[in-house]
Amino acid sequence: MKIDVHAHFVDQAYLDELRTSLGLHAEQTEDGKTLWRQNGFTVSWSRPDMFDIDARLRRMDELGIDMRVLSLSTPSIYQWKGRDQIRIARAVNDVLAQICRKHPDRFIGLATLPLDNVEAALSELERCVGELGMRGVAIGSNVDGAPLSDPQFEPLWQRLDAGRLPVFEHPMFPKDTADLQEFELPLRVGLIYETTLVATRLIYAGVFERYPNFPYILAHTGGALLMVLERLDNGYRLFPDCRRFISRLPSTYARQLYLDTTAFDREALMLAVRTVGAGQLVFGTDDPYIGADTAHVDRLDISPQEKAAIFGATAARLFGVKS
Repeated sequence: MKIDVHAHFVDQAYLDELRTSLGLHAEQTEDGKTLWRQNGFTVSWSRPDMFDIDARLRRMDELGIDMRVLSLSTPSIYQWKGRDQIRIARAVNDVLAQICRKHPDRFIGLATLPLDNVEAALSELERCVGELGMRGVAIGSNVDGAPLSDPQFEPLWQRLDAGRLPVFEHPMFPKDTADLQEFELPLRVGLIYETTLVATRLIYAGVFERYPNFPYILAHTGGALLMVLERLDNGYRLFPDCRRFISRLPSTYARQLYLDTTAFDREALMLAVRTVGAGQLVFGTDDPYIGADTAHVDRLDISPQEKAAIFGATAARLFGVKS
């Protein structure tokens, strides 16, 4: 079984609200994309086929992908505040739940939480898991600039840990993009920085020491996290601040995290296999934005058993999928 853990649903009503609230302007490309732009970079984009669930299912069949775990992509809902954020969270979760109910053997939904208010987020989590049948949550790398290591989010980690609910981290844009206004740098480099930063903060803040029971999946094969593990360990050895909330080397916590395969590059994925083991990798395509096939995993020089773990066995265990 092949389970794609990094895939997104695209909702027109959400995009309309996003465009209005952020004052985005549209740019059309020759290949049929609509780019929603602000301050010199693309905030979101779409193509007509992204909204066609039947077409996406046919494409899954062509690629031999059995299931996809769907989440809302960047910039999520964090730019709204208060009641508006709660309202939009409920709306996108209802849309996703409808898709998953219609195709329960093909799609798994991850809840989007209104993290501007942690109490409201916990309430929406209960609704999504209890009423809508979702099997985990998608959380950005920051909440409108607020780091996830902030103590206000402690009740959330406690609840996720108690329920052993998987978390899929998808990076948001960096808090300040003033010097990233060319070459789509917020998307190309900013997201990688954000994933690296959030993982580092949560490790040093002791979240994974206090709450070791919930699976935490990092997008884009962990950003640059694997490249800086020795630097993080040296920080632990050198500086009291880096030891304040944890009792062992940061790299030991990092090796307990899960990484998707959307770095795509063979050498990057082999580094991940060597560093954390194939059992900590889960297949991802970033569909429909990238929509990769299975080749980036097929070409890895690893055993059939390791490929089976990456393609679906680990994800099936994390998300409770029966083969």
